[in-house]
Amino acid sequence: QVQLVESGGGLVQAGGSLRLSCAASGGTGSMYIMGWFRQAPGKEREFVASISKIGGRTAYADSVKGRFTISRDNAKNTVILQMNNLKPEDTAVYYCAADLRSGVLWYASTSRGEYDVWGQGTQVTVSS
Repeated sequence: QVQLVESGGGLVQAGGSLRLSCAASGGTGSMYIMGWFRQAPGKEREFVASISKIGGRTAYADSVKGRFTISRDNAKNTVILQMNNLKPEDTAVYYCAADLRSGVLWYASTSRGEYDVWGQGTQVTVSS
């Protein structure tokens, strides 16, 4: 069974940077479409970024384009979210997710319903 563990959250001032990491374990060793979502207090969980299994195809929410970068290291079963120029409105619990569909190599899922496995979340707080 696939398990995801996030790390790297914390408190940072506006304009600062954080790097979130998500390590995948278990499963069959296949690669997965990977994504990051976030949920602020009182709000719905929203899409942030995703990356395809191969080819490095990525997708981003408009609110983070140009500031966040998603990448992956398939050899280490790890996906990274580099967050720069953070704003107070980026404050949320960030979740890593895996889309386990087979045979979809170059697609970066953006819908919450496409993801099958979720991590426990890591808190990101940006102070003004």
